[in-house]
Amino acid sequence: MMRILLVWLINAGALLLLPYLLPSISVSSFGAALIAALILGLVNALIRPVLILLTLPVTVLTLGLFIFVINALLFWFVGSIFQGFHVGGFWPAFFGAIVYSLISWALSSLIFGKKNNGR
Repeated sequence: MMRILLVWLINAGALLLLPYLLPSISVSSFGAALIAALILGLVNALIRPVLILLTLPVTVLTLGLFIFVINALLFWFVGSIFQGFHVGGFWPAFFGAIVYSLISWALSSLIFGKKNNGR
């Protein structure tokens, strides 16, 4: 349970860093980042698998690159449904989703370190 909360905080922190790297993305406050990170997590857990399954032929034809488009569309979607988090269009969402993933991965690696094969 503690790990889930820590990952949530890491993702919120990654969202707070995004506007400094991509000015077309904005986050109004830390609370907004927490809510946006929660919504992103839910969307990625519930909607993303369905979209990946439905677009599997396109994903296979593009050698998996279409998943970047799915990630961008979901990132943009969350920016459009939540007032405290704004994404300025498809391309900012595309690069924002990539940078968000990289920041989140880097922060998680720093905090959690290397895994011991599931032990």
